[in-house]
Amino acid sequence: MKKLNRVNTGLEKLKPIKVVQFGEGNFLRAFVDYAFHKLNKEVDFNAGIAIVQPLKDGMVNMINDQDGLYTLFMNGIKKGEKIQDIQLIDNIVKAINPYTEFADYLALAKEEELQFIVSNTTEAGIEFLDTDTPDMQPPAAFPAKLTVLLYERFKHFNGDASKGVTIIPCELIDYNSETLKKYILQYADLWKLEDSFKSWLTEACTYHSTLVDRIVPGYPRAEIEDYNSKLDYQDNLIVAAEPFFLWAIEGGEDLKQKLPFHKTDLNVKIVDDIRPFKMIKVRILNGAHTAMVPTSLLYGNKLVMETVNGDFTGKFVDNVISEISETLAMDKNEIAAYSEEVMDRFKNPFIKHALADIALNSISKFKVRVLPSLLGYYNTNKKLPVSLTFSLASLIQFYKGTWNNEVLPVKDTPELVEAFKNIWQLGSLDLVVAKALSNTDFWGEDLTKINGLSEALVVALNEIETNGIEKGFENFSKQF
Repeated sequence: MKKLNRVNTGLEKLKPIKVVQFGEGNFLRAFVDYAFHKLNKEVDFNAGIAIVQPLKDGMVNMINDQDGLYTLFMNGIKKGEKIQDIQLIDNIVKAINPYTEFADYLALAKEEELQFIVSNTTEAGIEFLDTDTPDMQPPAAFPAKLTVLLYERFKHFNGDASKGVTIIPCELIDYNSETLKKYILQYADLWKLEDSFKSWLTEACTYHSTLVDRIVPGYPRAEIEDYNSKLDYQDNLIVAAEPFFLWAIEGGEDLKQKLPFHKTDLNVKIVDDIRPFKMIKVRILNGAHTAMVPTSLLYGNKLVMETVNGDFTGKFVDNVISEISETLAMDKNEIAAYSEEVMDRFKNPFIKHALADIALNSISKFKVRVLPSLLGYYNTNKKLPVSLTFSLASLIQFYKGTWNNEVLPVKDTPELVEAFKNIWQLGSLDLVVAKALSNTDFWGEDLTKINGLSEALVVALNEIETNGIEKGFENFSKQF
Protein backbone atom coordinates (compact mmCIF):
# COMPACT_ATOMS: atom_id res chain seq x y z
CA MET A 1 0.00 0.00 0.00
CA LYS A 2 1.37 3.41 -0.98
CA LYS A 3 2.48 5.97 1.56
CA LEU A 4 0.23 8.97 2.13
CA ASN A 5 1.99 12.07 0.82
CA ARG A 6 1.36 14.83 -1.70
CA VAL A 7 3.25 13.20 -4.57
CA ASN A 8 1.30 9.95 -4.30
CA THR A 9 -2.04 11.76 -4.09
CA GLY A 10 -1.37 14.45 -6.71
CA LEU A 11 -1.81 17.24 -4.17
CA GLU A 12 1.59 18.88 -4.63
CA LYS A 13 0.29 22.43 -5.05
CA LEU A 14 0.24 24.13 -1.65
CA LYS A 15 -2.30 26.71 -0.59
CA PRO A 16 -1.06 30.06 0.78
CA ILE A 17 -0.84 30.20 4.56
CA LYS A 18 -3.88 32.10 5.80
CA VAL A 19 -4.17 30.32 9.15
CA VAL A 20 -1.63 29.75 11.92
CA GLN A 21 -2.89 27.07 14.29
CA PHE A 22 -1.52 26.48 17.79
CA GLY A 23 -2.15 22.81 18.47
CA GLU A 24 -1.78 19.68 16.37
CA GLY A 25 -4.00 17.25 18.24
CA ASN A 26 -6.95 15.20 17.13
CA PHE A 27 -9.61 17.75 18.00
CA LEU A 28 -8.25 20.62 15.93
CA ARG A 29 -7.61 18.34 12.98
CA ALA A 30 -11.15 16.94 13.14
CA PHE A 31 -12.77 20.30 13.80
CA VAL A 32 -11.02 23.53 12.76
CA ASP A 33 -8.97 22.00 9.95
CA TYR A 34 -12.06 20.20 8.68
CA ALA A 35 -14.02 23.47 8.78
CA PHE A 36 -11.43 25.27 6.65
CA HIS A 37 -11.31 22.21 4.39
CA LYS A 38 -15.04 22.71 3.78
CA LEU A 39 -14.48 26.40 3.00
CA ASN A 40 -11.76 25.49 0.55
CA LYS A 41 -13.87 22.86 -1.19
CA GLU A 42 -17.20 24.67 -1.27
CA VAL A 43 -16.28 28.37 -1.41
CA ASP A 44 -12.78 28.19 -2.97
CA PHE A 45 -11.41 29.87 0.16
CA ASN A 46 -7.85 28.75 -0.74
CA ALA A 47 -6.58 28.72 2.84
CA GLY A 48 -3.48 26.82 3.88
CA ILE A 49 -2.77 26.11 7.55
CA ALA A 50 0.56 26.22 9.36
CA ILE A 51 0.52 24.24 12.59
CA VAL A 52 2.57 25.25 15.62
CA GLN A 53 3.26 22.60 18.24
CA PRO A 54 2.57 24.27 21.62
CA LEU A 55 4.70 21.87 23.71
CA LYS A 56 8.17 20.41 23.30
CA ASP A 57 6.80 16.96 22.57
CA GLY A 58 4.11 16.52 19.96
CA MET A 59 3.10 15.21 16.56
CA VAL A 60 4.58 17.64 14.05
CA ASN A 61 7.12 15.13 12.78
CA MET A 62 4.37 12.63 12.03
CA ILE A 63 2.32 15.34 10.32
CA ASN A 64 5.24 16.50 8.19
CA ASP A 65 6.07 12.90 7.31
CA GLN A 66 2.68 12.75 5.53
CA ASP A 67 3.03 16.27 4.05
CA GLY A 68 0.21 17.47 6.32
CA LEU A 69 -2.29 15.00 4.87
CA TYR A 70 -4.59 12.80 6.93
CA THR A 71 -7.98 11.11 6.73
CA LEU A 72 -11.02 12.12 8.76
CA PHE A 73 -13.69 9.47 9.36
CA MET A 74 -17.04 10.87 10.52
CA ASN A 75 -19.13 8.04 11.92
CA GLY A 76 -22.58 8.09 13.44
CA ILE A 77 -26.26 7.33 13.21
CA LYS A 78 -28.78 9.40 11.30
CA LYS A 79 -32.48 8.53 11.38
CA GLY A 80 -31.64 5.08 12.68
CA GLU A 81 -29.07 4.31 9.98
CA LYS A 82 -25.34 4.10 10.37
CA ILE A 83 -23.45 6.65 8.29
CA GLN A 84 -19.77 7.12 7.53
CA ASP A 85 -18.22 10.06 5.68
CA ILE A 86 -14.54 9.82 4.74
CA GLN A 87 -12.56 12.97 3.89
CA LEU A 88 -8.90 13.42 2.98
CA ILE A 89 -7.91 16.72 4.62
CA ASP A 90 -5.28 18.51 2.55
CA ASN A 91 -4.98 22.09 3.84
CA ILE A 92 -2.06 21.73 6.30
CA VAL A 93 0.93 23.27 4.55
CA LYS A 94 3.54 22.78 7.27
CA ALA A 95 3.91 21.86 10.93
CA ILE A 96 6.54 23.53 13.10
CA ASN A 97 8.06 22.75 16.48
CA PRO A 98 9.12 26.18 17.78
CA TYR A 99 11.42 24.56 20.34
CA THR A 100 13.64 23.19 17.57
CA GLU A 101 12.66 25.43 14.62
CA PHE A 102 12.29 28.85 16.18
CA ALA A 103 13.40 30.75 13.06
CA ASP A 104 10.75 28.92 11.02
CA TYR A 105 8.21 29.81 13.69
CA LEU A 106 9.04 33.53 13.50
CA ALA A 107 8.93 33.35 9.69
CA LEU A 108 5.19 32.64 9.94
CA ALA A 109 4.72 36.25 11.06
CA LYS A 110 5.92 37.40 7.65
CA GLU A 111 3.32 35.46 5.64
CA GLU A 112 1.60 38.00 3.38
CA GLU A 113 -1.80 36.29 3.36
CA LEU A 114 -1.97 35.34 7.04
CA GLN A 115 -5.41 36.30 8.37
CA PHE A 116 -6.35 33.96 11.20
CA ILE A 117 -4.85 32.60 14.42
CA VAL A 118 -6.68 29.61 15.91
CA SER A 119 -5.75 27.56 18.94
CA ASN A 120 -6.68 24.74 21.23
CA THR A 121 -3.99 24.33 23.87
CA THR A 122 -6.46 22.85 26.45
CA GLU A 123 -7.85 24.79 29.38
CA ALA A 124 -4.37 24.87 30.93
CA GLY A 125 -2.85 26.50 27.85
CA ILE A 126 -4.10 30.06 28.21
CA GLU A 127 -1.98 31.17 31.14
CA PHE A 128 0.29 34.06 32.08
CA LEU A 129 3.80 33.24 33.25
CA ASP A 130 5.75 36.29 34.37
CA THR A 131 8.95 34.27 33.96
CA ASP A 132 8.54 34.32 30.16
CA THR A 133 10.78 36.80 28.36
CA PRO A 134 10.75 37.99 24.74
CA ASP A 135 14.22 36.59 24.03
CA MET A 136 13.26 33.01 24.95
CA GLN A 137 13.15 30.68 21.94
CA PRO A 138 10.30 30.16 22.55
CA PRO A 139 8.61 31.39 25.74
CA ALA A 140 6.78 28.68 27.68
CA ALA A 141 3.19 29.96 27.79
CA PHE A 142 1.06 29.94 24.66
CA PRO A 143 0.00 33.63 25.04
CA ALA A 144 3.67 34.56 25.32
CA LYS A 145 4.54 32.59 22.17
CA LEU A 146 1.71 34.33 20.37
CA THR A 147 2.82 37.77 21.57
CA VAL A 148 6.30 37.12 20.16
CA LEU A 149 4.77 36.12 16.82
CA LEU A 150 2.46 39.13 16.68
CA TYR A 151 5.30 41.50 17.57
CA GLU A 152 7.41 40.03 14.78
CA ARG A 153 4.53 40.61 12.34
CA PHE A 154 4.03 44.17 13.61
CA LYS A 155 7.72 44.97 13.07
CA HIS A 156 8.00 43.24 9.70
CA PHE A 157 5.04 45.13 8.22
CA ASN A 158 5.88 48.40 9.98
CA GLY A 159 2.65 48.44 11.95
CA ASP A 160 0.44 48.12 8.85
CA ALA A 161 -3.13 47.87 10.16
CA SER A 162 -4.14 45.72 7.19
CA LYS A 163 -1.76 43.02 8.46
CA GLY A 164 -3.64 42.59 11.72
CA VAL A 165 -5.04 39.14 12.34
CA THR A 166 -8.32 37.59 13.47
CA ILE A 167 -7.69 35.57 16.63
CA ILE A 168 -10.09 32.70 17.34
CA PRO A 169 -9.16 30.57 20.37
CA CYS A 170 -11.04 27.32 20.93
CA GLU A 171 -9.96 26.51 24.49
CA LEU A 172 -12.90 25.65 26.74
CA ILE A 173 -12.57 28.49 29.22
CA ASP A 174 -15.02 31.33 29.78
CA TYR A 175 -14.29 34.36 27.63
CA ASN A 176 -11.39 32.60 25.96
CA SER A 177 -10.57 35.44 23.56
CA GLU A 178 -10.87 38.13 26.23
CA THR A 179 -8.50 36.20 28.50
CA LEU A 180 -6.03 35.59 25.69
CA LYS A 181 -6.13 39.26 24.68
CA LYS A 182 -5.59 40.34 28.29
CA TYR A 183 -2.49 38.15 28.61
CA ILE A 184 -1.05 39.33 25.28
CA LEU A 185 -1.37 42.93 26.43
CA GLN A 186 0.15 42.00 29.80
CA TYR A 187 3.18 40.58 28.01
CA ALA A 188 3.45 43.72 25.92
CA ASP A 189 3.54 45.72 29.17
CA LEU A 190 5.86 43.30 30.98
CA TRP A 191 8.31 43.35 28.09
CA LYS A 192 8.03 47.13 27.72
CA LEU A 193 7.10 46.93 24.03
CA GLU A 194 6.19 50.16 22.28
CA ASP A 195 2.77 51.76 22.64
CA SER A 196 2.25 51.63 18.88
CA PHE A 197 2.41 47.82 19.07
CA LYS A 198 -0.20 47.78 21.84
CA SER A 199 -2.40 50.01 19.70
CA TRP A 200 -1.93 47.64 16.76
CA LEU A 201 -2.94 44.72 18.99
CA THR A 202 -6.19 46.41 19.98
CA GLU A 203 -7.07 48.22 16.74
CA ALA A 204 -5.70 46.07 13.89
CA CYS A 205 -6.33 42.66 15.47
CA THR A 206 -9.71 41.25 16.46
CA TYR A 207 -10.48 38.64 19.10
CA HIS A 208 -13.45 36.27 18.99
CA SER A 209 -14.60 33.96 21.76
CA THR A 210 -15.89 30.57 20.67
CA LEU A 211 -17.81 27.47 21.59
CA VAL A 212 -16.77 24.20 19.93
CA ASP A 213 -18.85 21.04 20.01
CA ARG A 214 -17.84 17.75 18.43
CA ILE A 215 -16.82 14.45 20.01
CA VAL A 216 -13.44 13.42 18.62
CA PRO A 217 -12.13 10.04 19.83
CA GLY A 218 -9.03 10.48 17.67
CA TYR A 219 -6.93 7.66 16.32
CA PRO A 220 -9.03 4.46 16.13
CA ARG A 221 -6.41 2.06 17.49
CA ALA A 222 -8.71 -0.87 18.09
CA GLU A 223 -10.26 -0.75 14.61
CA ILE A 224 -7.32 0.54 12.61
CA GLU A 225 -7.21 -2.44 10.24
CA ASP A 226 -10.86 -1.92 9.33
CA TYR A 227 -10.30 1.80 8.78
CA ASN A 228 -7.21 1.23 6.64
CA SER A 229 -9.10 -1.33 4.55
CA LYS A 230 -11.27 1.53 3.27
CA LEU A 231 -8.23 3.45 1.99
CA ASP A 232 -5.79 2.86 -0.85
CA TYR A 233 -2.92 4.40 1.12
CA GLN A 234 -1.33 3.95 4.54
CA ASP A 235 -2.35 6.72 6.95
CA ASN A 236 -0.73 6.95 10.39
CA LEU A 237 -2.81 10.00 11.36
CA ILE A 238 -6.38 8.81 10.83
CA VAL A 239 -8.76 10.66 13.11
CA ALA A 240 -12.32 9.57 13.93
CA ALA A 241 -15.12 11.96 14.89
CA GLU A 242 -18.87 12.04 15.17
CA PRO A 243 -20.88 13.79 12.42
CA PHE A 244 -22.30 16.34 14.89
CA PHE A 245 -20.60 19.72 14.48
CA LEU A 246 -21.23 23.08 16.13
CA TRP A 247 -18.91 26.07 16.11
CA ALA A 248 -20.35 29.21 17.68
CA ILE A 249 -18.13 32.28 17.23
CA GLU A 250 -18.75 35.72 18.65
CA GLY A 251 -18.66 38.29 15.90
CA GLY A 252 -20.57 40.51 13.53
CA GLU A 253 -21.07 41.00 9.81
CA ASP A 254 -17.39 41.74 9.25
CA LEU A 255 -16.43 38.29 10.56
CA LYS A 256 -19.14 36.65 8.45
CA GLN A 257 -17.55 38.23 5.40
CA LYS A 258 -14.09 37.01 6.42
CA LEU A 259 -15.38 33.49 7.16
CA PRO A 260 -18.23 32.75 4.73
CA PHE A 261 -19.42 29.57 6.43
CA HIS A 262 -22.99 30.60 5.61
CA LYS A 263 -22.20 29.51 2.06
CA THR A 264 -21.57 25.94 3.28
CA ASP A 265 -23.78 23.41 5.08
CA LEU A 266 -21.50 23.40 8.11
CA ASN A 267 -23.10 24.36 11.43
CA VAL A 268 -21.03 27.46 12.17
CA LYS A 269 -22.93 30.21 13.97
CA ILE A 270 -21.41 33.69 14.07
CA VAL A 271 -23.44 35.39 16.78
CA ASP A 272 -23.41 38.38 19.11
CA ASP A 273 -23.31 36.24 22.27
CA ILE A 274 -22.08 32.65 22.56
CA ARG A 275 -22.85 32.31 26.27
CA PRO A 276 -26.13 30.36 25.91
CA PHE A 277 -24.42 27.87 23.55
CA LYS A 278 -21.39 27.62 25.79
CA MET A 279 -23.17 27.18 29.09
CA ILE A 280 -25.26 24.18 28.12
CA LYS A 281 -22.48 22.51 26.15
CA VAL A 282 -19.62 22.95 28.61
CA ARG A 283 -21.73 22.05 31.64
CA ILE A 284 -23.59 19.04 30.21
CA LEU A 285 -21.49 17.47 27.46
CA ASN A 286 -18.00 18.40 28.65
CA GLY A 287 -19.03 18.29 32.28
CA ALA A 288 -20.45 14.78 32.00
CA HIS A 289 -17.37 13.67 30.04
CA THR A 290 -15.01 14.98 32.70
CA ALA A 291 -17.09 13.79 35.65
CA MET A 292 -17.43 10.24 34.33
CA VAL A 293 -13.74 9.68 33.60
CA PRO A 294 -12.21 9.00 37.05
CA THR A 295 -15.21 7.07 38.37
CA SER A 296 -15.50 4.93 35.25
CA LEU A 297 -11.76 4.24 34.98
CA LEU A 298 -11.62 3.18 38.62
CA TYR A 299 -14.66 0.97 37.98
CA GLY A 300 -12.72 -0.76 35.21
CA ASN A 301 -14.16 0.72 32.01
CA LYS A 302 -12.01 1.89 29.11
CA LEU A 303 -14.48 3.65 26.79
CA VAL A 304 -17.22 6.29 26.98
CA MET A 305 -19.67 4.03 25.16
CA GLU A 306 -18.91 1.21 27.59
CA THR A 307 -19.53 3.65 30.44
CA VAL A 308 -22.94 4.94 29.34
CA ASN A 309 -24.15 1.47 28.35
CA GLY A 310 -23.14 -0.08 31.69
CA ASP A 311 -25.82 -0.71 34.30
CA PHE A 312 -23.99 1.07 37.10
CA THR A 313 -21.86 3.61 35.25
CA GLY A 314 -24.66 4.48 32.81
CA LYS A 315 -26.96 5.31 35.71
CA PHE A 316 -24.13 7.28 37.33
CA VAL A 317 -23.73 9.45 34.20
CA ASP A 318 -27.51 9.95 34.09
CA ASN A 319 -27.38 11.15 37.69
CA VAL A 320 -24.47 13.46 36.93
CA ILE A 321 -26.34 15.07 34.03
CA SER A 322 -29.48 15.41 36.17
CA GLU A 323 -27.53 17.22 38.89
CA ILE A 324 -25.85 19.48 36.35
CA SER A 325 -29.19 20.27 34.69
CA GLU A 326 -30.60 21.53 37.98
CA THR A 327 -28.00 24.31 38.02
CA LEU A 328 -28.82 25.75 34.58
CA ALA A 329 -31.17 28.73 34.42
CA MET A 330 -32.47 27.82 30.98
CA ASP A 331 -35.59 26.35 29.44
CA LYS A 332 -36.00 22.91 31.04
CA ASN A 333 -37.36 21.34 27.86
CA GLU A 334 -34.34 22.59 25.93
CA ILE A 335 -32.02 21.21 28.61
CA ALA A 336 -33.80 17.85 28.57
CA ALA A 337 -33.62 17.61 24.78
CA TYR A 338 -29.92 18.49 24.73
CA SER A 339 -29.20 16.03 27.56
CA GLU A 340 -30.93 13.25 25.62
CA GLU A 341 -28.96 14.12 22.50
CA VAL A 342 -25.72 14.05 24.49
CA MET A 343 -26.43 10.55 25.80
CA ASP A 344 -27.17 9.39 22.25
CA ARG A 345 -23.87 10.87 21.11
CA PHE A 346 -22.06 9.11 23.94
CA LYS A 347 -23.66 5.84 22.79
CA ASN A 348 -22.59 6.24 19.15
CA PRO A 349 -21.43 2.68 18.29
CA PHE A 350 -18.79 4.00 15.90
CA ILE A 351 -17.12 6.14 18.54
CA LYS A 352 -14.54 4.25 20.59
CA HIS A 353 -13.69 7.23 22.80
CA ALA A 354 -11.04 6.15 25.29
CA LEU A 355 -11.51 7.48 28.80
CA ALA A 356 -7.73 7.68 29.10
CA ASP A 357 -7.65 10.20 26.25
CA ILE A 358 -10.22 12.43 27.98
CA ALA A 359 -8.20 12.22 31.21
CA LEU A 360 -5.62 14.75 29.95
CA ASN A 361 -5.41 17.70 32.39
CA SER A 362 -8.39 16.41 34.37
CA ILE A 363 -7.92 18.83 37.28
CA SER A 364 -8.12 21.97 35.14
CA LYS A 365 -11.00 20.42 33.19
CA PHE A 366 -12.89 19.63 36.41
CA LYS A 367 -12.35 23.19 37.62
CA VAL A 368 -13.86 24.67 34.44
CA ARG A 369 -16.43 22.08 33.44
CA VAL A 370 -17.73 20.44 36.63
CA LEU A 371 -16.91 22.50 39.70
CA PRO A 372 -19.33 25.35 38.78
CA SER A 373 -22.17 22.79 38.68
CA LEU A 374 -21.16 21.22 41.99
CA LEU A 375 -20.99 24.62 43.69
CA GLY A 376 -24.13 25.87 41.93
CA TYR A 377 -26.07 22.83 43.13
CA TYR A 378 -24.80 23.36 46.67
CA ASN A 379 -25.68 27.06 46.67
CA THR A 380 -29.18 26.40 45.32
CA ASN A 381 -30.12 23.32 47.35
CA LYS A 382 -27.99 23.89 50.47
CA LYS A 383 -26.68 20.36 50.15
CA LEU A 384 -24.02 18.60 48.12
CA PRO A 385 -24.86 16.81 44.85
CA VAL A 386 -24.20 13.14 45.51
CA SER A 387 -22.87 12.07 42.11
CA LEU A 388 -20.77 15.16 41.41
CA THR A 389 -19.25 14.98 44.89
CA PHE A 390 -18.43 11.30 44.39
CA SER A 391 -16.87 12.18 41.05
CA LEU A 392 -14.59 14.68 42.80
CA ALA A 393 -13.59 11.98 45.28
CA SER A 394 -12.86 9.63 42.37
CA LEU A 395 -10.74 12.34 40.77
CA ILE A 396 -8.60 12.72 43.89
CA GLN A 397 -8.28 8.93 44.05
CA PHE A 398 -7.38 8.83 40.35
CA TYR A 399 -4.51 11.28 40.85
CA LYS A 400 -2.96 8.88 43.34
CA GLY A 401 -1.70 7.26 40.13
CA THR A 402 -2.34 3.61 40.92
CA TRP A 403 -5.42 1.48 41.61
CA ASN A 404 -5.63 -2.24 42.33
CA ASN A 405 -1.89 -2.53 41.61
CA GLU A 406 -2.30 -0.98 38.16
CA VAL A 407 -0.91 2.33 36.89
CA LEU A 408 -3.65 4.81 36.02
CA PRO A 409 -3.49 7.00 32.88
CA VAL A 410 -2.83 10.26 34.75
CA LYS A 411 -1.71 12.85 32.18
CA ASP A 412 -1.02 16.30 33.53
CA THR A 413 1.80 18.76 34.12
CA PRO A 414 4.80 17.32 36.01
CA GLU A 415 4.26 19.92 38.74
CA LEU A 416 0.64 18.90 39.33
CA VAL A 417 1.41 15.18 39.25
CA GLU A 418 4.20 15.75 41.77
CA ALA A 419 1.87 17.82 43.96
CA PHE A 420 -0.63 14.96 44.15
CA LYS A 421 2.15 12.48 44.81
CA ASN A 422 3.12 14.54 47.84
CA ILE A 423 -0.51 14.89 48.91
CA TRP A 424 -1.07 11.14 48.90
CA GLN A 425 2.11 10.61 50.92
CA LEU A 426 0.44 12.44 53.82
CA GLY A 427 -1.24 9.17 54.75
CA SER A 428 -4.60 9.83 56.36
CA LEU A 429 -7.57 10.64 54.14
CA ASP A 430 -8.40 13.69 56.27
CA LEU A 431 -5.00 15.18 55.47
CA VAL A 432 -5.19 14.15 51.81
CA VAL A 433 -8.58 15.83 51.35
CA ALA A 434 -7.61 18.96 53.32
CA LYS A 435 -4.42 19.44 51.30
CA ALA A 436 -6.08 18.72 47.95
CA LEU A 437 -9.10 20.97 48.51
CA SER A 438 -7.12 23.89 49.93
CA ASN A 439 -4.82 24.10 46.91
CA THR A 440 -6.12 27.17 45.10
CA ASP A 441 -3.84 26.43 42.13
CA PHE A 442 -6.04 23.40 41.45
CA TRP A 443 -9.48 24.94 41.85
CA GLY A 444 -9.09 28.72 41.85
CA GLU A 445 -10.42 28.82 45.41
CA ASP A 446 -10.13 27.08 48.76
CA LEU A 447 -12.74 24.32 48.65
CA THR A 448 -12.33 23.46 52.33
CA LYS A 449 -14.58 26.47 52.93
CA ILE A 450 -17.54 24.65 51.36
CA ASN A 451 -19.48 23.39 54.36
CA GLY A 452 -19.47 19.60 54.55
CA LEU A 453 -17.43 18.98 51.37
CA SER A 454 -14.25 17.84 53.12
CA GLU A 455 -16.17 15.44 55.36
CA ALA A 456 -18.13 14.04 52.40
CA LEU A 457 -14.98 13.44 50.38
CA VAL A 458 -13.29 11.65 53.26
CA VAL A 459 -16.31 9.34 53.50
CA ALA A 460 -16.37 8.80 49.72
CA LEU A 461 -12.64 8.05 49.51
CA ASN A 462 -12.87 5.64 52.42
CA GLU A 463 -15.76 3.86 50.69
CA ILE A 464 -13.83 3.74 47.39
CA GLU A 465 -10.72 2.29 49.00
CA THR A 466 -12.67 -0.15 51.19
CA ASN A 467 -15.50 -1.30 48.94
CA GLY A 468 -14.63 -0.23 45.40
CA ILE A 469 -16.56 2.11 43.14
CA GLU A 470 -20.01 0.52 42.80
CA LYS A 471 -20.54 -0.57 46.39
CA GLY A 472 -18.72 2.51 47.60
CA PHE A 473 -21.07 4.80 45.70
CA GLU A 474 -24.09 2.88 46.98
CA ASN A 475 -22.94 3.31 50.58
CA PHE A 476 -21.99 6.95 50.03
CA SER A 477 -25.39 7.72 48.52
CA LYS A 478 -27.17 6.42 51.59
CA GLN A 479 -25.21 8.78 53.81
CA PHE A 480 -25.60 11.88 51.66
